[in-house]
Amino acid sequence: MSATRVFVARLTGCGVFDPQGDRVGKVIDVLMAYRATQPPRATGFIIEISGRRRVFLPVARVTAIAPGQLMSNGFIDLRRFSQRGQEVRAIAQMLGRKVTLLDGSGIATIEDFSIEKTKRGDWVLAELFVRKAKNSALPFAKGSTLFVNWNDASENHENSADQDARQLLSTVADLRPADLATAMLELPEDRMIALAEGLDDERLADLLEELPEEEQLEIMKGLDDDRAAEVLDLMGPDDAADLMANLSAERTETLLDLMDPEEAEDIRSLLKYGPYTAGGMMTPEPIICAADTTVAEAMALIRRKEVESVLAAQVFVTLPPYETPAGKYLGVVHFQKLLRYPPHQSLSSLLDTEQQAIGVNTPIAQIHRDLAAYDLIALPVVDERNHLLGVVTVDDVLDHLLPQDWRSEEE
Repeated sequence: MSATRVFVARLTGCGVFDPQGDRVGKVIDVLMAYRATQPPRATGFIIEISGRRRVFLPVARVTAIAPGQLMSNGFIDLRRFSQRGQEVRAIAQMLGRKVTLLDGSGIATIEDFSIEKTKRGDWVLAELFVRKAKNSALPFAKGSTLFVNWNDASENHENSADQDARQLLSTVADLRPADLATAMLELPEDRMIALAEGLDDERLADLLEELPEEEQLEIMKGLDDDRAAEVLDLMGPDDAADLMANLSAERTETLLDLMDPEEAEDIRSLLKYGPYTAGGMMTPEPIICAADTTVAEAMALIRRKEVESVLAAQVFVTLPPYETPAGKYLGVVHFQKLLRYPPHQSLSSLLDTEQQAIGVNTPIAQIHRDLAAYDLIALPVVDERNHLLGVVTVDDVLDHLLPQDWRSEEE
């Protein structure tokens, strides 16, 4: 059943479907047009289709809005979305704005608003859901919330550059880091910085791993050294090293001194290598086992929550020690092979010894060819004595092969 009133924050991420029921994209934002005396009108939706292309879907081509989905008439203009001056993005620009309540009760923040379908088929802003400024001295107290009509509030446009990011934080709370990074690049720079500063350390670390270099550096500029070091501690060593390679040598050394010594040592070792070599791209945290490790023990290591999925796809077998720089590299056992053998079987009998390790100076072009030619997820990286130093994973290679602006709308 089609809805006649919806809240815009709930539309983010909704699937867009054609008349045959095939999914053609997802909603990124709602575009609103201001009018002189009437409430703003929804002109359409910014949707993401295949290939992360952002396009505009006019509201006239939306046949129904239901929980979790938009139905379109199937006609979608594939030209990239370009925002016009009189239009405003609901999620990125309107939520978080301050308004003055005309009943004299003070200032409030727009946390969401509903759009309602009129008899003419237009979708117009119906009600604002706002949070009033807190009047308590308690640091964590929140103001009360209420619904108000558009005509019962006045927007404080003069403060638009300083808008509160709290509502935007709640809007993006459930986004995966990659989707959050894409959404961040759509925001004006001041809101992007404010949103990043409002994230907790772990969420910010995940975000920085996904952002392009320029945006990483902008966010890092706004962090004090203590918080920057905490965030870098939570990032993967290879991602942290890539980021720090673009900081000044003085700040890099300051941050390394503030970081956990083990994490800092991993990053120092990665910074010694060129950025487009195996040594510069590898992660020093693969799953490493002894030859007499059983299938059951290896599976237990893979199941750990903190292990990234790309690293859980295989275990590497070496002589002692079993942390990088590890002992002599003996071979690898892939996850699928572990599933096919009994729990008591030792890894020594399951080794794939044909997968050749690469040296720290192997260039990215060769790494790319090896991963593609042999359908691999990761390549072991060894020193001149064949001791395992880390692994280069397929996602590391993609990060370096894709252009810096691949998340943006520019071709």
